[in-house]
Amino acid sequence: MTRPDIAARRVLGACAALMVGALTLTACGGDANADDKSGGRSGGGQDSAARTSAAKIAISAKDGSTGASINTTGVRVSGGRLTTVRMTVAGSGQTVAGSLSADGSTWKPTDQLERGTKYEISATAKDSKGLTAAANSIFTTVNSANSYIGTYTPDNGTTVGVGMPVSFDFDKVITDKKAVQSHITVTSSSGQQVVGHWFGAQRLDFRPQDYWKAGSKVTMKIDLDGVEGANGVYGVQKKTVTFTVGRSQVSTVDANTQTMTVMRDGKLLKSVPVSTGSPEHTTYNGQMVISEKFTQTRMNSQTVGLGGEYDIPDVPHAMRLTTSGTFIHGNYWYSRSNPPFGHTGTSHGCVGMADVQGAQGDTTAKWFYDNSLIGDVVIVKNSPDKTVQPDNGLNGWNLSWSEWTAGSAA
Repeated sequence: MTRPDIAARRVLGACAALMVGALTLTACGGDANADDKSGGRSGGGQDSAARTSAAKIAISAKDGSTGASINTTGVRVSGGRLTTVRMTVAGSGQTVAGSLSADGSTWKPTDQLERGTKYEISATAKDSKGLTAAANSIFTTVNSANSYIGTYTPDNGTTVGVGMPVSFDFDKVITDKKAVQSHITVTSSSGQQVVGHWFGAQRLDFRPQDYWKAGSKVTMKIDLDGVEGANGVYGVQKKTVTFTVGRSQVSTVDANTQTMTVMRDGKLLKSVPVSTGSPEHTTYNGQMVISEKFTQTRMNSQTVGLGGEYDIPDVPHAMRLTTSGTFIHGNYWYSRSNPPFGHTGTSHGCVGMADVQGAQGDTTAKWFYDNSLIGDVVIVKNSPDKTVQPDNGLNGWNLSWSEWTAGSAA
């Protein structure tokens, strides 16, 4: 007959052997969620269990995974506090900076990770009894071939004119437009309804029915991380962008009178003499939005398909109205043989104003430049040309509201 104390010792011995085996497997497995139980003595029964750390570490990017997020990868612990987290670029040892939350429960990289890059994370934590746990993971972020990014405007924290749309240009063809559009939301403090419109398969713009209300705050939430935009191609962006709509400024260029009327918050600010396109090179009609501003820029006719007609290296106070090359800008080379500004159109399609070389001095063009924001609206009317295409620049206002909403995929 076997004595009870001998039988008990055999059972405990078997349990201890099983526990040592489990610890060995954990150490070799490299599981990102593994706990370090080495603080306890193997073979101790209740003593061994008491020595197991209550801290549970989770690394969001699993060990050996590919296609990890460049935005949400990080470390989290429950039942304890993180004590050390080290993240490096695998192979090079380059340290990735990160920040630990005040309560020690989470750690995340300071900056967005690079696409198609292998990283390594090792983390340790302690529970309330001082017992430690550890975990590590080696993983690769989603690569550029299998991901897409949308370059957007306006930028976070900017102040823009009332005509500024939210515009995304994606670096890949988007086939699931509904999925992508539904993960971008644009709202305004004015309460205006904002709807997206697709121009082709790589551009998505958002605007309200009418111009933004002056002084409103617009918030854009981008939640594309992991959203499949095409077969096997996933988004990597996750952020919130806010911008402010400034005062309302809408300027109307009348090609018949060669005059531009500048209206600020519904009141006449100034009338400006201009020179629009010549009969051979007319100016587009329609609502156009200032998308870029340059104190000076080069304009070369070869870049807009006009051969060698001009090459001006220092065009002053230039503001872009179309992607194809329409600007409203200063003109210091205006021929004295022409009638003064405000009488005839002589340009190659741009809207010109009196200016001096070097962008200095108190000129009409400098005044308009200084008083304009990106996103301000410039309307051209009574030109013999056609209306500008809505995707030629940020000029979707030339679509009716029904046409605009028809281009929504959400």
